[in-house]
Amino acid sequence: MSNETPPPPASTPATPYTVQVAVDAADPHTLADWWAEALGWVVEPQDEAFIRSMVAKGYASNDDTLLHNGALVWRIGAAIRHPDGLGVAPRILFQAVPESKTVKNRVHLDLRAAGEPATPPDPAELERILAMGATEISRGQQGPLHWAVLTDPEGNEFCLTVPAS
Repeated sequence: MSNETPPPPASTPATPYTVQVAVDAADPHTLADWWAEALGWVVEPQDEAFIRSMVAKGYASNDDTLLHNGALVWRIGAAIRHPDGLGVAPRILFQAVPESKTVKNRVHLDLRAAGEPATPPDPAELERILAMGATEISRGQQGPLHWAVLTDPEGNEFCLTVPAS
């Protein structure tokens, strides 16, 4: 009997992938700011010198950029990440799309307090998120777990664990 680990199946990639969550947005920079505040995360800075060099070399145009919060950024998108790095949570990329949201998300974010399920959710958190501009659209529960279904300012659904009511 061998103690060797069997090789991965032939259909497994040679190197595991990392994951980034992409969210379509009408205004990706404003939505990234909103989500960074909501989650307690940080907006990734963009390299203005690199952007300017790409425009100067003709690889991009000034129409590909914009000023957001006083900084030159790529118009197409913005990303946020957990303040402790990508080893804690995946990066979230907000990307500009021309069409507006028309149907329910097939993928959504579930927000829960660090340490859950052992740490109960903060009852004030729902009010904080609502005061930031989220909209509550429904409630759900399974066993002892309770959540509110919310939408961000652009209508993207997400869930937030809440105390039992």
